[in-house]
Amino acid sequence: MHCSPEPAALWGASAPSWPEAAAGGPSPARAVAPRCLCQSGPGCAPGLTAKMEAPRFLRLWVLAVVVLGGARGSLPDLSLSSETGAIFVHELEREPFQEAFLAAREEDAEVVPEGPITFQPHLGGHPDLPRWLRYAQRGPSEPGYLYGSPTAAEVGTHVIEVLAYNRDTYETAVQRVIVTVVPSPAGEPPYQGEFFVANRNVEEMLPAAARQLFRQAVDGVWEQDDLSIINITSALDRGGRVPLPIEGRKEGVYVKVGSRAAFSRCLASAASAQSRFRCSLGQQPVATCYDTFGPQFAIDWCNLTLLEVSASPTALGPVWGTGLLENGSDFAPPTASPAGDFLAGYLLTILVPLLVAALLCLLLGHLMCCRREGVQKRDMETSDIQLLHHTTIHGNAEELRRMAGSRDDVPRPLSTLPMFNVRTGQRADPTRGLGDTACLPLLPRQR
Repeated sequence: MHCSPEPAALWGASAPSWPEAAAGGPSPARAVAPRCLCQSGPGCAPGLTAKMEAPRFLRLWVLAVVVLGGARGSLPDLSLSSETGAIFVHELEREPFQEAFLAAREEDAEVVPEGPITFQPHLGGHPDLPRWLRYAQRGPSEPGYLYGSPTAAEVGTHVIEVLAYNRDTYETAVQRVIVTVVPSPAGEPPYQGEFFVANRNVEEMLPAAARQLFRQAVDGVWEQDDLSIINITSALDRGGRVPLPIEGRKEGVYVKVGSRAAFSRCLASAASAQSRFRCSLGQQPVATCYDTFGPQFAIDWCNLTLLEVSASPTALGPVWGTGLLENGSDFAPPTASPAGDFLAGYLLTILVPLLVAALLCLLLGHLMCCRREGVQKRDMETSDIQLLHHTTIHGNAEELRRMAGSRDDVPRPLSTLPMFNVRTGQRADPTRGLGDTACLPLLPRQR
């Protein structure tokens, strides 16, 4: 058995105890007697090593949780309502989530820390938002916005889960936003106008003050009191390009406004054919209401769109019951549907492809077997000069093949036989001997 000093003994008075280290307070200097931990050997008890190591792992795990900020808070559910044919905007404020971060911590803190927070909203049970709802947040130090314009197809309850993430402390908080979409009793406005604001981003038009200011500006052009903002869309969602990082450049926002009164003369002249022609020439359209929006909103009048839709009340969606049978009533299951006749469909599925394949085989066989021209027909359609040239080429090729096959029997010319050996200096008679001296080696074999 051998022992090694415990790490706390090596630290001495500078090492605080674990409760004091977890509380964050200093510990008084005190003498620590060195102790030994049994590592191995016959003198160690069977469970002594495990008992000594278990608190170590527990301390490390708790320390990792505290350092990495594993606290997760939750906020109470928030219920909101929205009508079809109107803009829905919900601002995700940072202060409630910061208070949730503070409440989730174990230690007490008097001041709520101001840290960057990002939001990740999604539909409950789904990874993304519903198609009518969008999310915008310019930076972690700014609030986020949930906005959109529901239609009659989205009537019902939508549960949105918002996850807030503190980028400094790695803390998270969750809140459920329950949005109930109800049909508009008056229906969709029959007259709608869409304006393009070139000097604003989408998150700058979503606050209530900005929307109220824009509605007042449109009121001066439309000259009606029942104006309502139907939808707000970023130009990037319409295929626009991201502006250069230059001061003053904005993405642009499309704002759709509706009313039950007809368009004013100013708007009608701005969307007339003459104004469109002037816009194609790079000029401003003919209208007298340019200065109504003032310096706050730069309206691109060449992108003005006026729509007239039929005013019809929104159809009510199905009414769902409680799912429980009434007292004294019996459950009547649906009757079985009659068996269908699938013979016609089977024949149509099997016979038609077989018939088409048979016709293709017959056509291919006719082309391959019955449409062959033959050698005689080909020779009759070929000119005599071409036939003579072709015959001559074939005859010459056959003669060359015969000569190449019988050249072993023909004696070689004398000009190809060796007359003088360069290495030995000997002269040989080309006519001496019957063998071919060309097969003799230039160097004699050495013995």
